Amino acid sequence: MKWSFLGLLVALIAAGGTACKKEKKAEEAPPAEAPAAQTPPPAEAPAAQTPPPAEAPAAGQPAAGEPAAAGGGGGMAVAEMKPASNSKVSGTITFTEKDGKAEVAIDLKGLTPGEHGFHIHEKGDCSSPDAKSAGGHFNPDSKQHGAPDAPEHHAGDFGNVTAGADGTIKTTMTVDFVTVADGPHSAVGKAVIVHEKKDDLKTQPTGDAGGRVACGVVEKK
Repeated sequence: MKWSFLGLLVALIAAGGTACKKEKKAEEAPPAEAPAAQTPPPAEAPAAQTPPPAEAPAAGQPAAGEPAAAGGGGGMAVAEMKPASNSKVSGTITFTEKDGKAEVAIDLKGLTPGEHGFHIHEKGDCSSPDAKSAGGHFNPDSKQHGAPDAPEHHAGDFGNVTAGADGTIKTTMTVDFVTVADGPHSAVGKAVIVHEKKDDLKTQPTGDAGGRVACGVVEKK
């Protein structure tokens, strides 16, 4: 009985030591490393979109951001007026096309006071002393002579201009039947004639305005 108790005690002590060793080993074992968190790759930034190059404006058109030219006019033309028929008349006639109409600025001197016929003639030729080299009235539509506001008149019929007591004229008129731009009604290349007398606006084909006292060829500027 004594040995049985002693043997049991030894067995218990041995079993306790083994258990302690197991616990100690378990405590000494390094903890398992947690799996590394997978960092997702950074999202790629979207490629910068390069705007397409602006198209060059068509010839004669304003570039982007620039205002268009006012009126779509045909430009400017000037007739340098020279004396004819032994007169002393001189000056300038300036045509400016704007908004479909031609503004005609008249600046003359050396005239006799009163009204004078004022016309565009068909030929840009002032070479003869009496300016008859300029031919007849500019009449591309083959109409009768008349006042500029009459239903029937030449494209060259500008009626009359009036010189003051000092023989000068500075005035402006606006018409819609001639142009500065190219075309069948363009005044460019034609001659401006100032007559010695008043145009009666009815006698065919020139209004009985008498001789030609000034002539100038219309040239585009």
